[in-house]
Amino acid sequence: MSEMHVLLVHGMTGAGPWHWQQWLAGQLRDHDVEVHAPLLPDPDRPDLRRWLPALRDELAAVPPEAELVVAAHSCGAALWLHHAASVGPEQRSADRVLLVAPPDADWDHPDSHDITPYPADATSLRRAAGMTRLVVGTGDTYLPMHRAHALAEDLQVEMDVILDGGHLNTDAGYGPWPAILRWTLYGTAPLHDRFDTDAYTAGRSQEQLRLV
Repeated sequence: MSEMHVLLVHGMTGAGPWHWQQWLAGQLRDHDVEVHAPLLPDPDRPDLRRWLPALRDELAAVPPEAELVVAAHSCGAALWLHHAASVGPEQRSADRVLLVAPPDADWDHPDSHDITPYPADATSLRRAAGMTRLVVGTGDTYLPMHRAHALAEDLQVEMDVILDGGHLNTDAGYGPWPAILRWTLYGTAPLHDRFDTDAYTAGRSQEQLRLV
């Protein structure tokens, strides 16, 4: 069995000490899993021209024989979609990717440069990773639910919907999150909320919505 290598890609402002990415990194280290949670350049000011090369440097550093798992949050998820759209055959593909609460493609912020809009191409996404999953929260001010469904449809991926999950960040209470640890280690899906209560999973069509 190949060694697992986990890459955590933060969003705008980074991932503070109480963020689920920091909790997840600690849990993975306790499981003797290699995990990298790099601080992208000038995290308060996401800039595609600086963030994309930094992401690709991280990917290139992963041993080719390792199982590569990526969990990206917010602008980090948008960054992954930019990467996927332009990934070349010489670049490292991931085995599994989780896109957590990406912003709407129409989201705009004066301190963010070219992170949005982002491409949403299912074919390129499959080149970048063997499996990609999307998880969003209801009440997310950065991604309305109808736009989340449209994104899942465009990407042709399954989407877990966390009720009252908001932006799935520290403000929404997402520090410890057992479901994301299980997904990272074992690919367990669907992802439940931080209390491990039921989530909604949308299939590859907006009409395929079921409680799991």
